[in-house]
Amino acid sequence: MTYPKLTDEKRKVAGRVVRIAPATRLEGHAQISVFLDEKGEVEDTYFQVVELRGFEEFCKGRPIDEIARITTRLCGVCPWPHHMAATKAVDMAYNIDPPPTAKKLRELGYCAHFLHSHIAHIYAMAVGPDLICGWAATPAERNIVGVLNAVGPEIGRRVLVNRAHSATIQEIIGGKATHPIFGLPGGISQALSAENRDRIAAMTTELVEFGKFTLEVVDRFILQNRQLLDVVLNRDLFYHETYYMGLVDRQNRANFYDGEVRIINPAGQEVGRFGPRNYTEYMAEHVVPWSYLKMPYLRKVGWKGFVDGPDSGIVRVAPLARLNVSDRLPTPLAQAAAENFFRIMGGKPVHHTLAFHWARAIEVMMAAERLQELISDPDITNPDVRHIPTEKPTWGVGIVAAPRGTLMHHYECDDKGLLTKINLLVASSINYPGMNLTMKKVAKALIHNGEVSDGILNMLEMCFRAYDPCFSCSTHALPGQMPMDVRIFDHRNQMIRRIARGTEDGPARD
Repeated sequence: MTYPKLTDEKRKVAGRVVRIAPATRLEGHAQISVFLDEKGEVEDTYFQVVELRGFEEFCKGRPIDEIARITTRLCGVCPWPHHMAATKAVDMAYNIDPPPTAKKLRELGYCAHFLHSHIAHIYAMAVGPDLICGWAATPAERNIVGVLNAVGPEIGRRVLVNRAHSATIQEIIGGKATHPIFGLPGGISQALSAENRDRIAAMTTELVEFGKFTLEVVDRFILQNRQLLDVVLNRDLFYHETYYMGLVDRQNRANFYDGEVRIINPAGQEVGRFGPRNYTEYMAEHVVPWSYLKMPYLRKVGWKGFVDGPDSGIVRVAPLARLNVSDRLPTPLAQAAAENFFRIMGGKPVHHTLAFHWARAIEVMMAAERLQELISDPDITNPDVRHIPTEKPTWGVGIVAAPRGTLMHHYECDDKGLLTKINLLVASSINYPGMNLTMKKVAKALIHNGEVSDGILNMLEMCFRAYDPCFSCSTHALPGQMPMDVRIFDHRNQMIRRIARGTEDGPARD
């Protein structure tokens, strides 16, 4: 077939509910329900997360020293961000500052994780299948095999080789590639040997070239395709003017590992800035009865529902947000790519949701360059990598920029060092209101007269894939009441009645 395939045949919906269950190509479990009125127009949509993990509860009573190793098991997609946030929170709880080399090695391993995560999402989970193959391609074509057919086997080989490099660096630094174990209160468990430094240095050279290559792939397969670019820039589809939040250093340069959280309004003006000790002054969470995932929002603006604009407390995080809130990127090639990005997108801030993908490719470049800078630092093999704590732990908050956005871990413990309170404010939960907002807009723009196509249904899933969500590590609290969805079928297996419990955000439907 000719790629990308962007149109397919519509069909009439049987009934007044369009359901995608389960939602695909995401980490975790979710479903989409689109409710139609009597004319077949979209009345409302719900993007429901239907799993509960409950780490905030069952980690209580565990020693605070163990939490950085436990939280890596939240999921296999983003264990490094949880390990880093937890380790930083435990540092603060012990009132201990790690040696400079320990911080550099933490950041080095973390940059490798950014590459590992972003490469998978760009080439296998979202950009490749949805944009390079096309959202209207059949499921048999809209996958990693279809991507290889579209871009050629040589590109596939480079992707696999460089993702393997990032996994190897994670293993060298973290002790394990997927579930790191090296973070300790006051530092890390082992120094970097000269031999491993040289191994990583050789891999970073290739990773920097791969960063350039990924930007070329985005340009060749997406930006040079007028049809695709028109959809990315279409304000009637994937576009919302919201607040943005991301981690920056003192010069307002983007940072993955450390810094302060900067908030800008939809016009791009700074309206807030906070560190670990006062995050609760800025963030709050709204609970809806129809999902296991909370709805975080800006406390000083308030929860106004699924609307955008300066009066709505919805705030978005992740790569696009980080580009919007930073004055510049800390590495030269990534900064040049960011300048080109804002030139083509029409200036700052960019509100186009599908631009999260392009921003993610720019962060591949930034992570690779920063890796190279860190591994070239003469201090990187310094054996002084831990300060031993001397005080009893109390409470601490750790904040990092996860690939999926700003991540916060808050722990409190008793005088025995056992955890009494845990609060995880996870990037995918912060973006959850934005996902619902995007899905409602796209559904109302594309579904009319009760007609859908497979391509349209996949475009609904593209609404959440732009944010690269991980719901396994986002679901921690029960909703206000247990959801109820009763369906009655006749002897021909036809649904004759459906009864759903009414909620404050969604009426009962029969």
